[in-house]
Amino acid sequence: MATKPYWPKPDGVGLAVRLTPRASRNGLDGVRTEADGRPVLQVRLVAPPVEGAANAALTKFLAAQLGLRQSDITIRSGERSRVKILDLAGDPLSLLPRLDAWVPDPNGPA
Repeated sequence: MATKPYWPKPDGVGLAVRLTPRASRNGLDGVRTEADGRPVLQVRLVAPPVEGAANAALTKFLAAQLGLRQSDITIRSGERSRVKILDLAGDPLSLLPRLDAWVPDPNGPA
């Protein structure tokens, strides 16, 4: 079973996110496991889930954290759901170390 909420793809990286809109702050709350056992990155944003504002804020937040352009991030599924699957375009050999450095290890320090 995968323990990280992201995986390499030929043209980038896939990322599973659970978004909490209307939070008191923008931030990363670590990795959680969904009921079906899938790991997801827990992200909180102050933006409301109205007219795509939370999705736009998520794209902007991730781009800033990972050094990507907003256009490099696509919501593949879950646009109207809390759990979203995103595609991060770029070289997976470059993106994976950035995610490893930013996302806390769900298994704790080695």
